[in-house]
Amino acid sequence: HGVSFLLSSFCIVPAQMKLCIIQFANAEDKQEFSKYPTKAGRRSLSRSISQSSTDSYSSAASYTDSSDDETSPRDKAQVNTQGSSDFCVKNIKQAEFGRREIEIAEQDMSALISLRKRAQGEKPLAGAKIVGCTHITAQTAVLIETLVALGAQCRWTACNIYSTQNEVAAALAETGVPVFAWKGESEDDFWWCIDRCVNTEGWQANMILDDGGDLTHWVYKKYPSVFKKVRGIVEESVTGVHRLYQLSKAGKLCVPAMNVNDSVTKQKFDNLYCCRESILDGLKRTTDIMFGGKQVVVCGYGEVGKGCCTALKALGAIVCITEIDPICALQLCVELAVIMDGFRVVKLSEVIRQMDVHTNAEQLDRMKNGCIVCNMGHSNTEIDVASLRSPELTWERVRSQVDHIIWPDGKRVVLLAEGRLLNLSCSTVPTFVLSITATTQALALIELFNAPEGRYKQDVYLLPKKMDEYVASLHLPNFDAHLTELSDEQAKYMGLNKNGPFKPNYYR
Repeated sequence: HGVSFLLSSFCIVPAQMKLCIIQFANAEDKQEFSKYPTKAGRRSLSRSISQSSTDSYSSAASYTDSSDDETSPRDKAQVNTQGSSDFCVKNIKQAEFGRREIEIAEQDMSALISLRKRAQGEKPLAGAKIVGCTHITAQTAVLIETLVALGAQCRWTACNIYSTQNEVAAALAETGVPVFAWKGESEDDFWWCIDRCVNTEGWQANMILDDGGDLTHWVYKKYPSVFKKVRGIVEESVTGVHRLYQLSKAGKLCVPAMNVNDSVTKQKFDNLYCCRESILDGLKRTTDIMFGGKQVVVCGYGEVGKGCCTALKALGAIVCITEIDPICALQLCVELAVIMDGFRVVKLSEVIRQMDVHTNAEQLDRMKNGCIVCNMGHSNTEIDVASLRSPELTWERVRSQVDHIIWPDGKRVVLLAEGRLLNLSCSTVPTFVLSITATTQALALIELFNAPEGRYKQDVYLLPKKMDEYVASLHLPNFDAHLTELSDEQAKYMGLNKNGPFKPNYYR
């Protein structure tokens, strides 16, 4: 399940302003310096003195920050060096910066590069026309360029309005991949970009790679004839998988789909380890707070929740967890030794009496003054942001992805990324972990596209365990790890093939 969590029991204290006096040797130096004060200098008067959370070369702050150029990319006429205008990005001139980001990502995505080299000669995706809707980051760019190297034609858009790295989108557009995405899209922009990816003359998608289900939903609703001809859908998020199962249950899923989210490698590495590292990055960049002694409520103890709890506790936070599943709750109690390690399993109603923190629409106004609210789930519905749009409440922008929600009595809470996914909206995530998910997605696309007729029916399938294990094996050389091989006698006793798979298909 998607995980949202809330922090309470601390105050937001503005940093002391510092005065910097610059002396110039002569009038010419002063005149030269005066040319450069820009909007950024003026904006700093209304922002925190700390810029570290937004001025880094990452998805948290792209080279082309939206505030630097108010012109919508939809209103710009841009052409890449090949003469193509089939894209819509913030600034195509930033392609060189994006290429450097992609090259850095490639260094820690050796498994995907290895897959690219192994299969490049065979072109297993020749003829595939893939329309994708994912986070557009340097890591995703490595995946997209791998798909192209394997023979696919790709058109791409973003699944999150805040997570796009503008320079990376420009780099992809420069290579000829039609990309329609930029950081800070409006809701209307978001759906316009999806439509531009799907609805183009002389090109029709036959594969879908989705993250959240919005692209799949759009094609299903707006272009049913295209949807029926799609050979396969690959979905990586719990939200999108849930929507696919709903379609399947209703008998409306007319194409096979691969559930990548529940693959072992995705669950154990992306959901657990990626969130464990990126949650603190996102919170630190946006709030600059110290976590020692802070009281934190984590809603949900799945793999994402486990990663968040481990990271927060390591920095000295007092962590409470809510959970609807008795198995997950028992696992938490036993494995983490509740009392000794400082974790508590609670109901939100119990926590409210102590912390005044909740995500329910009826109780948002009971949060403590200064509470920080953020979301680690995919969609923007885990936190009821709509109720915070009440005319009685005032929104005040603090900095990029940070808003104060102010009540009539002066109380305020801090909302991050407008309730959307924190880590990719406000920070970066570990490249190596994303390499695992990207490799899984690539293999799932290859499998569905090349599967003989009849292997997959109109239903949702888990990634075959053989592929899951292959993804893991591709990443072992990074650690100089060497697998032990079963003897014939051992394999016979265990009823396994010596080369795997070693887990049943239902294993998660």
